[in-house]
Amino acid sequence: MSPRSALVNEELRRRSKERLLHAAVELVDERGYEATTLGDIADRAGSARGLVSYYFPGKRQLVQSAVHRLMHRTLEEALEREPRTDDGRERMARAIDAILGLARDRPVLMRQHMAGLLQAEGFLPCPEQRRLAELLSDTVARNGSQDVESDYPMLRALLMGAVYAAVMPGAPLSVPVLRAELFKRYRLDWEMGVPPDPEGAGGTEEKDRTDMARFFATEPGTQSK
Repeated sequence: MSPRSALVNEELRRRSKERLLHAAVELVDERGYEATTLGDIADRAGSARGLVSYYFPGKRQLVQSAVHRLMHRTLEEALEREPRTDDGRERMARAIDAILGLARDRPVLMRQHMAGLLQAEGFLPCPEQRRLAELLSDTVARNGSQDVESDYPMLRALLMGAVYAAVMPGAPLSVPVLRAELFKRYRLDWEMGVPPDPEGAGGTEEKDRTDMARFFATEPGTQSK
């Protein structure tokens, strides 16, 4: 047999890494961070356990990267959904709703993510986080900011604070209440973005609740953004 080409090897590595990211968010969402081991993640991904340490220094880095992937792809999907728009205020509303929607629909995962950011290792930069930062910075710029370098960190802090408030055990604030405060700050109309169900049903349909696979490109020929 002839050896595999460099392109084939690169594709196999990409798909292996994608499966690990996907397995990480699934397991932490199901079990929590402490109950999920690197071995569990490797087994769910169908990968050799040694590959986890090849791609990621440790569990914390893997989980942060996986959640940042979920966040930036969720945000990207919300910003570019039909009807597409260049209106800065509408895009800001969509961004807020996308991040608050994750807190509403995946409280265990987002609670574990916020807890991880408060650990000694703290915030761990990675390509997934940088893509999230690019999308939020662009949203701030399109919303009319004259100082994106100052306004982007403020938006990030406000969103992180809102997520924390939504998933805090024992005394969570409702997403509509948090949304109202953020919309007031950015002078957005309530009808923009994706307003909460007036009946208070909350959440998304089950098929959307469980479908994270579309954010992790594990099929041949697909490339993650």
